Amino acid sequence: MNLPVIIKFVIDLLAVLLLALGIKGLSKVKSARDANRLAAFAMSLSVVGLLSYYLGTSGIAIQSWIWIIIGSILGSLFGAILAKKVPMTSMPETVALFNGCGGMSSLLVALGVAIFPISGGQENFDFFKSLINEVSISVSIFVGAITFTGSIVAMAKLQGWLSTPGWTQSKVRHFVNIVFAVASLIAFFDLINGNTSSIWLLVIVSSLLGIGVTLPIGGADMPVVISLLNSYSGIAAAAAGFVVDSQLLIVAGAMVGAAGLILTQVMCKGMNRSLVSVLFGGSLSAQSTASSGSGEYTNITSCSVEECALTLEAANKVIIVPGYGLAVAQAQHTLREVTKKLEQNGIEVVYAIHPVAGRMPGHMNVLLAEADVPYEQLKEMDVVNPDFPATDVVLVLGANDVVNPQAKNDSSSPLYGMPVLDVQEARTVFVIKRGMSAGYSGIKNDLFDLPNTSMVFGDAKKVLNDLIGELKDLGVGEK
Repeated sequence: MNLPVIIKFVIDLLAVLLLALGIKGLSKVKSARDANRLAAFAMSLSVVGLLSYYLGTSGIAIQSWIWIIIGSILGSLFGAILAKKVPMTSMPETVALFNGCGGMSSLLVALGVAIFPISGGQENFDFFKSLINEVSISVSIFVGAITFTGSIVAMAKLQGWLSTPGWTQSKVRHFVNIVFAVASLIAFFDLINGNTSSIWLLVIVSSLLGIGVTLPIGGADMPVVISLLNSYSGIAAAAAGFVVDSQLLIVAGAMVGAAGLILTQVMCKGMNRSLVSVLFGGSLSAQSTASSGSGEYTNITSCSVEECALTLEAANKVIIVPGYGLAVAQAQHTLREVTKKLEQNGIEVVYAIHPVAGRMPGHMNVLLAEADVPYEQLKEMDVVNPDFPATDVVLVLGANDVVNPQAKNDSSSPLYGMPVLDVQEARTVFVIKRGMSAGYSGIKNDLFDLPNTSMVFGDAKKVLNDLIGELKDLGVGEK
């Protein structure tokens, strides 16, 4: 083993360890930012290790350096622009786009190796190594194509560019997807057997399968879809690692794939939905049309911002329930100003975080962290639910399905069995909404009809700004 190989091995090992620590750190809001930087540094280190290895062995041609420099500059600029320009409300779409880019990268790597094999390399393979190489190429193309097209469809649906077509809710879609899956498998095994002409059939039908599976899925299930596609991108990367004989890429892809699968399971549990029902059950909103809980509201109580302020002034404990509407209104900083005034008045304030609130896993955690909300005030659903009966006021901002009592009380509801926040157990509930529109599930929210619930209609940011003014007039937080 020569020196360049030893150096590359040590750098790869260090990069894998740092990446593992980075992924572990992402499990906590407090350490997520540093963990993200650590993981990024690990990947940069791996690139340096790979370049140093080739410089010390076969060398790197000038033409290759040009492509490396151009790709690095363009990728860095693209990432920097997205980081600065993308608003928090568009973060789920951005994550979906990144998943798609990961899938496309693995797909292109596999296509490059399959179409332009390294001269003098393939014929020296024994049967076992050749089989592994062909299987790796096939898996990378299959999973990479599904990840890319599925992620682009998910991004388009989240962005509002693409709606769920009515025909995708019929049973015909299953037959169409089965045809795509069978065709993919035929091309898959044909490619393994050495028939390289099947490669384009595999690319096309796998891409169509990704579209066919993702297109019928409604917005309510998008957190699960994003997690699953993230896992797919990791699997595709691991397969690409076998293709280019990179142990680092294999390990890193496997870790990302495993983390994505675990997160997918957590999301499914948080929605009381099996992965099979998410992928093949169609849009949840389509199921809600037959539900007994999709009727009209009969007992809505609305109140003014002034009444809300008076109730908050007299409270001892307040729980904030954030949802996607808070992100849309970009009201997280204004909300933080409200809670600061309450805290200065001796009122205990915590935030109840549902695992699937928003449009992606951890959406609310990131949103509130941006407003410098103390990490210790963020409480997970299982921790905060027992506290609602002893809570004076609950302030619901943009959350809908995750606070719907139908999930516990109505066995005919598509939401039945989904773990929800028990906000109805509090003494008083204020719901800040623009109107009476349903959440992603398209289901009526029984919380709005309860006698202890009052609706404060208006844009969340404007309502919270008015609330700050009312609290000032009452002397709250002015001590």
